[in-house]
Amino acid sequence: MKAAAPAILDHLASLADTTRSRILLLLDRHELTVSELCGIVQLPQSTVSRHLKALADSGWVAARAEGTSNLYTMTRDELDPSARRLWLLVREQVGSSAAAAQDQRRLQAALAERRTKSQEFFSSSAGQWDRVRDDLFGDRFHLAALGALAEGSWTVGDLGCGTGQVSAALAPFVAQVIAVDASAAMLQAAKKRLQHVDNIDLRRGDLEALPIDEARLDAATLMLVLHHVPEPERALGEVARVLKPGGRAIIVDMLPHDRESYRQQMGHVWLGFSDEHVRRLFQESGFEDVRIVALPPDAKAKGPGLFVATARRALG
Repeated sequence: MKAAAPAILDHLASLADTTRSRILLLLDRHELTVSELCGIVQLPQSTVSRHLKALADSGWVAARAEGTSNLYTMTRDELDPSARRLWLLVREQVGSSAAAAQDQRRLQAALAERRTKSQEFFSSSAGQWDRVRDDLFGDRFHLAALGALAEGSWTVGDLGCGTGQVSAALAPFVAQVIAVDASAAMLQAAKKRLQHVDNIDLRRGDLEALPIDEARLDAATLMLVLHHVPEPERALGEVARVLKPGGRAIIVDMLPHDRESYRQQMGHVWLGFSDEHVRRLFQESGFEDVRIVALPPDAKAKGPGLFVATARRALG
């Protein structure tokens, strides 16, 4: 019975061709298309494709599809130890050759052309980039991603959670969300929305008497809820109680407006809040580092302007 040839001999056969070694040298650090490789090594596509197939069959390179092209790269981390040692020797010898130096210069030119194409796109599309981006990805993806600014270990309170939209956005990024609302109907809607999320604790309760232990939360949000609260100073006092020292509160609510009909139609108690009012509520409730910013108006929105206010519970 004939003994199998050592694997190192197969590797030697794969790298015996100088062109294959030059191609591997390029793919050792970069993903490149066949057309890019053809331009760099200055060989026809049929020749480059033939060498790529041989390298792929022997496990030296892998390809992934991107659009209508395939991008090739070296599978260095997947090679066996003998192949990795062999490649270090071959790379040292081939890398110092004149042909490899020429390849590197043409590689840099190919990478520069990629950047130029990208820059040309943005130069020609700058005036309509917002529309292009919205068409491709929607107009809210960046808002959903901002939850990643929260620490993964945090417990966050969604106070006045309504149907749970904010809780759903925060849950993937934090350890736990405690969602509180006074309305049984709202909590039922939130339960339906959040039925497949396992780190949200729904609780019924008033903002002026939160069903949360003292110093339990790392952060708390009050999204379009404070204008429903008869005693917002009590609510902010409760938020301070359930936040850890240094924990941050975020309020989004309406700027002052004159739409009296909101009182009857939607049960609003307050027709918005001025900067001075919000700042006083925070400071009297034991918060510091208060910041208040008016939000840019949405062209499609019909309601009053909004603001976001943040503050930190005092450490002392």
